[in-house]
Amino acid sequence: MLLWFAVVMVLFAVGDVVAKLTKARISSVFATLMLFLVLFVAGVLPADIIEKAGLSAASSWSVPMLLFAMGSMINLRQFMDEWRTVVTCWFGMLAVIIGVSLTIPIIGKEMALSAIPVVNGALPATQIMTEAATKAGYPLAAALAAITFAVQKFVGTPFASSASLRYAQGLIGEYRKAKSSGTLDEFMAAAGKSENRNSEAKTASKRITLAEKFDGFYSSNVCILLAVVGGLLSVWLGELTHINYAILGLVLGVIFTQLGVVPKNLLQKAQASGFINMVVFAAIIPALANISISDLIDLILPLVVVFAVSVLSIFVMMKVLPVWKILGDKSMAFGVGFCQMLGFPSTYLISVEVCNAVAEDEDEKAFLMSRVMPRLVVGGMAAMVSILVAGVMAGML
Repeated sequence: MLLWFAVVMVLFAVGDVVAKLTKARISSVFATLMLFLVLFVAGVLPADIIEKAGLSAASSWSVPMLLFAMGSMINLRQFMDEWRTVVTCWFGMLAVIIGVSLTIPIIGKEMALSAIPVVNGALPATQIMTEAATKAGYPLAAALAAITFAVQKFVGTPFASSASLRYAQGLIGEYRKAKSSGTLDEFMAAAGKSENRNSEAKTASKRITLAEKFDGFYSSNVCILLAVVGGLLSVWLGELTHINYAILGLVLGVIFTQLGVVPKNLLQKAQASGFINMVVFAAIIPALANISISDLIDLILPLVVVFAVSVLSIFVMMKVLPVWKILGDKSMAFGVGFCQMLGFPSTYLISVEVCNAVAEDEDEKAFLMSRVMPRLVVGGMAAMVSILVAGVMAGML
């Protein structure tokens, strides 16, 4: 078992190294999944390597833990402060849901349903759909979900980056115009008015939670226990209510964190987020294990259709329909629409890259970061509701 675990970790590590060497132009997820896929097709790796490594059983308890812990990462105050961004992101997700659903006559119901939550968001959504598709007897649909997850950043990044760049260029033009006309103070005051109100409201509503008051008692083991109990509770409630445990886990995580019983960023505080993420990631790899070259050829059309329709749907929603008015800028709305394919930290890295490219000094960079970064980062966080979408879609397979 330990030998196979070592082999799995070597491939994971190679993926991380590739991402580092390419400065994340090739994501670690893509590199790792492609490595596994090539080695599976070539017959180098056994199809049950994840089970032999002891990770199949681990995924059964790690996924509910991760879903509950993700609820502890949701900052409701930040969501309220950036509600326009959140709503815009959700409209982008809705565009994908509608658009890809319309492709069912072309690629099939199981393919469309398996891909939608993955395009909408996170690793847990991918794991939920690969597991559901496999159990329902749709191995190709499970493989499509895994491959969609692997390549979606390649699709989303150029659109999010170029849209954010146009938004930043427009902002900096206004900034420099105000600076040259001597009205920079008034411009900055107007730009920061809403942020100041939000900051004051946040300070006024600040309270010491139970988790903060007794922070010293929340050791790694206690935090892991909370994640286990939260995950277990979501599974039990799911069996009682017939609501997917993924939905319940996320909701319970938010509730207990807002009540102050669970600390924010639960798994990070437990120093276990890296391990749990690795185990959950490993859980989607078996979806690629029995794929042949002919299967890969069969997946090309659904993959192209899913992404082409997703891009077109987001374009129509943000550029043609008046949804962009929620955020107030077509370019930024279009960029936020693609945050669902990226997530954190990709959204943060794009904002830094864009601001560095446009700004000519530190003051300009600080101004741009205050306007671009919150929208992209919150947009990526808002896409965590893809877990809810996955919970619904899994039941429809």
